[in-house]
Amino acid sequence: MKVFRLDELDAERAANEGAYLQFLRERNMSAGLYALDAGSTDPQQPHRQDEIYVVITGRASITVGTETTTVARGSVVYVPAGVPHRFHHISEDLRVMVVFSPPES
Repeated sequence: MKVFRLDELDAERAANEGAYLQFLRERNMSAGLYALDAGSTDPQQPHRQDEIYVVITGRASITVGTETTTVARGSVVYVPAGVPHRFHHISEDLRVMVVFSPPES
């Protein structure tokens, strides 16, 4: 069993001065914590893996392909591999758990 605390993961991510911290990597999946501050820009590009985003805190819009929706704490978003996507109009600091399958390379 592996157990993680979101506050500790966020502190580790911040200490490494990055927006993303991968905290789990297994044969069929990986997981990380992604952070975007209010008003910031999401620079990510499409990934080769399927993704699931679970919004832990914050509020923003997300566009996946041609669809846009608002997300907040408790929102879960599936993004198919290769589809352009990004968070935008980030009105509250955003903390998102990201699960990739297969693992992010």
